[in-house]
Amino acid sequence: MDNYIVSARKYRPQTFDSVVGQRSLTTTLRNAISSGKLAHAYLFCGPRGVGKTTCARIFAKTINCLNLGENGEACNECESCRAFNEGRSLNIHELDAAANNSVEDIRSIIEQVTIPPQIGRYKVFIIDEVHMLSAAAFNAFLKTLEEPPAHVIFILATTEKHKIMPTILSRCQIYDFNRMEVPDIVAHLKNVAGKEGISVEEEALNVIAQKADGGMRDALSIFDQVSSFSNGDITYQKVIENLNVLDYEYYFRIVDELLEGNITQVLLTFNEIVSKGFGANIFIGGLASHMRDLLVSKDKATLPLLEVSASVRERYAKQAERCSQKFLYKALRLCNDCDIKYNTARNKRLLVEITLIEVAQSETGDEPSDGRSPRKQLKPIFKAVAETAQTTQPQAEPAKTKASEKKAQQQAPSPQQPQPIPATPPAKLQHPKPKAKTIRPTASIKTDTQKEASSETSVAKDGGPQYGNTPYDEDKVRYAWLRCANETKAKAPAVAGLMKSMRPTLLDDGSVEVAVDSQPILDDMISQKEDISNFFRKELNNGNISVNFIKAKSETQKHLITPKEKFDDMLKRSEALRILAKNLQLTPQ
Repeated sequence: MDNYIVSARKYRPQTFDSVVGQRSLTTTLRNAISSGKLAHAYLFCGPRGVGKTTCARIFAKTINCLNLGENGEACNECESCRAFNEGRSLNIHELDAAANNSVEDIRSIIEQVTIPPQIGRYKVFIIDEVHMLSAAAFNAFLKTLEEPPAHVIFILATTEKHKIMPTILSRCQIYDFNRMEVPDIVAHLKNVAGKEGISVEEEALNVIAQKADGGMRDALSIFDQVSSFSNGDITYQKVIENLNVLDYEYYFRIVDELLEGNITQVLLTFNEIVSKGFGANIFIGGLASHMRDLLVSKDKATLPLLEVSASVRERYAKQAERCSQKFLYKALRLCNDCDIKYNTARNKRLLVEITLIEVAQSETGDEPSDGRSPRKQLKPIFKAVAETAQTTQPQAEPAKTKASEKKAQQQAPSPQQPQPIPATPPAKLQHPKPKAKTIRPTASIKTDTQKEASSETSVAKDGGPQYGNTPYDEDKVRYAWLRCANETKAKAPAVAGLMKSMRPTLLDDGSVEVAVDSQPILDDMISQKEDISNFFRKELNNGNISVNFIKAKSETQKHLITPKEKFDDMLKRSEALRILAKNLQLTPQ
């Protein structure tokens, strides 16, 4: 137990052949060693746990091997290889730049560069996490990195290449390491499990590989954790229980329920997921990924893109046959929108539940969608609601029809029975005030005799259309004036601008009077008088309206104050000024 070594260290590759998932890079390094074309500086960059430092160590051991094999691998038998394997080699130096990133640390490396190797041909300096070096340390390292001695090779490793200075990048051969693929991780874990005597299920290793996110070191760490939890018997159920992974069984089940339109069971399944401690955002993200996998499974050519076991791949293919492309497209869009809105939503659970309802109804929904602003029309969810809607809808329709017919009858004018116009008292009619400033509450102030005359003379003087005798008031006149100004804007913009600054007045005799400020403006408005009057007759449906323009009375000009008047006023206000003016004999000019 005291000699236990974690799998990430115990099964660390020792040769290029044992490196997983980086075949092109290891082939390039091996060929460079065989041909003797070695650069003085290398930069290994890529995600964590993909073999950057491992490849750097294998490369350093191989170039110093005294009995290099024909396949470009180290022999592991010479003194240099044994010293490296036992950790006592003086030709290989490793520096963690995260903890040693000062100028003094770089200077110590520069001092060691001048010492030639004792065994082997090269001294190799491996600087891990090189992006953590300070700017001053980078600058101190530039000259040595560009022109090192012939026996020195630098290997820099980093997970963040964008943080390294361009002057450093230009001096190195750059090797980009890729993330491990799920099948490669699963195969390596199978190999480790066989050597350790652990029974495993392929689906369980698949979950571990997906959880590792392309990192072999992470996969081996998770493997050790699950192995301890399961006591050497790694199953799918134990993996998802230990890693707290949302089981894909839930997604298969919830998609079946969505296809059936069973909203009740969908909400219950979602509640079961939440009750187990999974966040709603994790669920909606997983559902979107599941929908994507179903879309990929629609075509046999893209089915191998699924990073799952063969048995699970068959389940995806069977469920994809039941899903239409319309359903999958809309489900993906709805899940993506929900994921975007999730962080800003106040009731996050309600947002997810509404999304599930919309997905369930999208299979049979007929509402159009242009991709920008879809018309969302939710159908009844439960049977009771559906029955209630069916029973109440026929009763509401006739009422609506009767109301609309009644409203139409009220709005339509009857030629036989003209609408009544409020009569004006006789006294007012005998003594009208043609240009009174008072605004009447009603616009129609004609007697019965005048009504008959207006109905007979409702044809315009120029032979235009016949208008009615609809009553009008001050508000309607002002609204019609603004409408007229907008209509005039296309023909005469200047006149329209003047009209908007004017205010019409409704007189007691029913005419409209507008006061203008100057004679030129008055002339312009008189030229438009007939058109404006016809517009009012048409807009207010009354042929007796006339619009008149008058010149506004100018205000009395203020008297100009002379200097003497100003001086006298100041004397009245100030006693001290009056005394001063008397002593100095001040008089205004």
